[in-house]
Amino acid sequence: MRLISNECLSQIFVRAQFDYDPLEDEHIPCAQAGIAFKTGDILQIISKDDHHWWQARKDNAAGSAGLIPSSELQEWRAACMAMKKNKQEQVNCSIFGRKKKQYKDKYLAKHNAVFDQLDLVTYEEVVKVPHEAFQRKTLVLLGAHGVGRRHIKNAIISKHPDKYAYPIPHTTRPPRNDEENGRNYYFVSHDEMMADISANEYLEYGTHEEAMYGTKLETIRKIHEEGKMAILDVEPQALKILRTAEFAPYVVFIAAPVVQNMNDYDGSLERLGRESDLLKQSYGHFFDFTIVNDDIEDTIGQLEAAIERIQKTPQWTPVRWVY
Repeated sequence: MRLISNECLSQIFVRAQFDYDPLEDEHIPCAQAGIAFKTGDILQIISKDDHHWWQARKDNAAGSAGLIPSSELQEWRAACMAMKKNKQEQVNCSIFGRKKKQYKDKYLAKHNAVFDQLDLVTYEEVVKVPHEAFQRKTLVLLGAHGVGRRHIKNAIISKHPDKYAYPIPHTTRPPRNDEENGRNYYFVSHDEMMADISANEYLEYGTHEEAMYGTKLETIRKIHEEGKMAILDVEPQALKILRTAEFAPYVVFIAAPVVQNMNDYDGSLERLGRESDLLKQSYGHFFDFTIVNDDIEDTIGQLEAAIERIQKTPQWTPVRWVY
């Protein structure tokens, strides 16, 4: 049983999933009354009485409450920006009715490809939970391809095989002479794998040299049943499946190293930096912790310390993971 205090139940806290500066918001009634915040900040919601502007204060911050955009207002802004960027809809984005909207049914827009591609991120309701009542089950390493996630994952498992494990992938390729089913791979037929994919039993899958490979959800569950934390280096789209109470992920972003000396500059570092920036822009609101991988051993040490910290301190956890 998870024990949550009555005090937590009577208050509403959210984690901001976007950056906000009231001084740059032309629609806010009074910029001086607004509260600036960054992605990941915890906000206590004081009032939702106004349709467009909530009253809130930062967690543990002194002073009175201020204005922040409501979730509906922010969703509308994000949707309008996406439509403009993709040039798929011609719509006036004034939510205050200053100009007439140029399309017939706003509801239909929710079925537009823009909305399928865009997770409208605003605020995520959270609750502070004692570490005794809730533990993360899965360590998810995100980062640009080539930033070092695989090395980090293997190093952590090698140092702590009693605490961490990597789910054994399934494949349709035939086993080699020295391979044993269930050791490095699970070998299955193409038809079996396709049937399991249709049944939504895979977290990720793909094709390499005419063979299919994939990570099955049950292999992650088996690691949890053994009392270990599963480590995954996956594509960020997998978070849509993993961000549930069942998998309870701790998401760590391994950022590309910063090039400080132009003598060290090369094209691969530029690509890493560019991909890293794009990942942060698109998925940064999901990151629990970020490490710049300037030194691999230092990165591993920071990661170990971060995991130890969350296992000993209260955590802000999505409400839907708790209730």
